[in-house]
Amino acid sequence: MSDGIRCMQMRGGSSKGAYFLASDLPADPADRDDLLLRIMGSPDERQIDGLGGGHPLTSKVAVVGPSADPEADVDYLFLQVVPDRAVVTDAQTCGNLLAGVGPFAIERGLVAPLAPTTPVRVRIVNPTVRFAEERVRTPDGRVRYDGDTVMAGTSFPAAPIDIAFPGGEGSVFPTGHRTDRFAGVTVTAVDAGMPVVLVRAVDLGIEGDESPATLEANADLREKVEAIRLEAGPAMGLGDVRDTTVPKISILSAPRSGGTIATRTFIPHRVHAAIGVLGAVSVAAGVRISGTVVSLAGETLVRIEHPSGSFDVGVELDGTTLARSSVVRTARKLADGLVWPRCGKATG
Repeated sequence: MSDGIRCMQMRGGSSKGAYFLASDLPADPADRDDLLLRIMGSPDERQIDGLGGGHPLTSKVAVVGPSADPEADVDYLFLQVVPDRAVVTDAQTCGNLLAGVGPFAIERGLVAPLAPTTPVRVRIVNPTVRFAEERVRTPDGRVRYDGDTVMAGTSFPAAPIDIAFPGGEGSVFPTGHRTDRFAGVTVTAVDAGMPVVLVRAVDLGIEGDESPATLEANADLREKVEAIRLEAGPAMGLGDVRDTTVPKISILSAPRSGGTIATRTFIPHRVHAAIGVLGAVSVAAGVRISGTVVSLAGETLVRIEHPSGSFDVGVELDGTTLARSSVVRTARKLADGLVWPRCGKATG
């Protein structure tokens, strides 16, 4: 530890996190998590003594290593480090940090670059194994980060990264129903990559276009959202979700800027400044299937409006099964070097 630990900081999609090779971290999960708490600066809501930025979207970790699966080049484990508690959870994955996994794998020599693009096959290992393929721009045999693609949720353009997800074999409705009633509210529970509960804004007594800060300041709304979440967890096969970050609650309303649907998403207690990648896939699948709380006929492309813009998701469905989905994200290397954790135990 006195020599530091190799770490790359990257913006992935609309999130920011610390990327590590699996071989640079302890193999024991408890030791690894304690180390990451000390690296990121938790438990402290400001994370002033670490790399975290005091918000769930900036307190994330990607652990990447070679994959033993012949269908993948690398394994990707996402870990959410809670800013104000000594908690590290792998209960969900992160599609935004996934955007940086391909570039990171190439930078660390796990995948040999090709020209003009390099495909990187990723096995996402939490909580359920799933796969993704990224196409990273490498025109000169090196990752290209600069480009003209502007992605809502970040202010500056970068090179596009195409990400495709194969579908699953089962229904996207984990409760077996297209609607359920939790905490007295009719909802749709959907999992097309991320467990999400879809709720109409009108059923929560809001417009659906409020700012994240306004929604977070609404104590009655937060209480109702959490009540829905706690009832949805067991019904979705997630068990007691009191101390987990899933399911997310995505509040739906009519679009304001020509999109398909407008969203505000609790993740689960803060409101996302945009929307997560796999959360967006789940929303897109949910609104394209009949009989849900919001069913909208249309083409495979779903434009999801969120607090900082919009997000396009391509979804191909076979009944209630997701056959394939695709998104375009961007990522950028921010820093590469060594990080020094604080001394002692995070929970000591």
